[in-house]
Amino acid sequence: MAVSTTTAPGDQLHGNNGNHVMGVVSNNKISQNSYPSGGGSRNFVLRRRSLEISAAVFLGIAVCCLVLYRSLYSSAGGLLFPGYLFSISRGSSSLQAAANRPEITSPVPESSDPELMRVLKNATRTTGGPMSSLPSRTVILTTLNSAWAEPGSILDLFLESFRAGNGTHDLVDNLVIISLDQKAHQRCQAIHPHCYALTTPGVNFTGEAYFMTSEYLLMMWRRIDFLASILRLGYDFVFTDADIMWFRNPFPHFHKDADFQIACDQYTGHRGGGSSTDRRNRPNGGFTFVRSNVRTLQFYRFWYHARHSFPGMHDQDVLNKIKFDPFLDAIGLKVRFLDTAYFGGFCEPARNLNWACTMHANCCVGLGHKIHDLNVVLGDWKHYMSLPADSRGSASLTWRAPQRCRYVSGVDFRSCSEFCLFF
Repeated sequence: MAVSTTTAPGDQLHGNNGNHVMGVVSNNKISQNSYPSGGGSRNFVLRRRSLEISAAVFLGIAVCCLVLYRSLYSSAGGLLFPGYLFSISRGSSSLQAAANRPEITSPVPESSDPELMRVLKNATRTTGGPMSSLPSRTVILTTLNSAWAEPGSILDLFLESFRAGNGTHDLVDNLVIISLDQKAHQRCQAIHPHCYALTTPGVNFTGEAYFMTSEYLLMMWRRIDFLASILRLGYDFVFTDADIMWFRNPFPHFHKDADFQIACDQYTGHRGGGSSTDRRNRPNGGFTFVRSNVRTLQFYRFWYHARHSFPGMHDQDVLNKIKFDPFLDAIGLKVRFLDTAYFGGFCEPARNLNWACTMHANCCVGLGHKIHDLNVVLGDWKHYMSLPADSRGSASLTWRAPQRCRYVSGVDFRSCSEFCLFF
């Protein structure tokens, strides 16, 4: 960096008392008549010029560092990576790291995507009103690609469950389908009013994303990043995988005081000693209810950037790693795990159809297996609903599924433990 020390003719530098102490500097030459004679004065001037150059260089470096800092701060969503990852890997140090992070005061509106804003506004137009069971600015979200959007595939079963459910028919009006490729978006637009195309440059999500492939991992983390953007816009959301059947309105069964609520593959409360706050519960990211506030914004940033500390893991496995991190307590995040008696799945089915709100085709590999067993579940529910209302409570009905989803490579999902939780 070249720094000029030339001063315009006539410029003078003064001491604290206002007396003239340095002469005119012109064309990089110092006027000899402006100084007392002697080598000491000349050395003083040279030292002064050296200090000025050093200060200018230091200032230039500081400006460059500030620009770099702001760039990293923005790309990390307000959290710089080293301290962020340190809090994950060092456990107890996360409290100090959290205290040093910049505080978020409110959700930050993002108006860069008017199409997303339009879709969200239309899907929440009726929420909070006297005829709506959803709180104000609350939206239901799901994601899918063309493999799940084909006629007769997952999307059709998903929407059918809303129509067949008890008190769920109107909830579909608040559902936004996030399509991950163009074919899925076209299908959505043909059958549903609220569709949004989420594109990822250079990535093709069209086909079935097999578990733990690079495409699968990228799809899962893209989803987490997108959900964080919904929170920043100030919307609460229920995120639901499309392979979840909705049979009852879940909102009466959500906890009133929680920031982040999530379904489970296995719920410890059924084994004695567990509860909805027990972090030993095995969460499943396919069904969450999240309120937009300072705490959830910080948590989603923490979760998303934690993928760097656990490379090769998907969002659910990383969540199982970070759910014990003191950072969650440091920000005051209130986490609740949802009981599988109401929010069940093939890992741990809700045995009583009188309580069931949702049924998830988890612990299942293969699109064909999911479609088959979800059809069985829908058939069971329709049979249950066909019974007289006064006799449903006494009916000893259970799900006939999982069937094809029950076994993978000889493993029985009804009795397995860790392996099952990966699906």
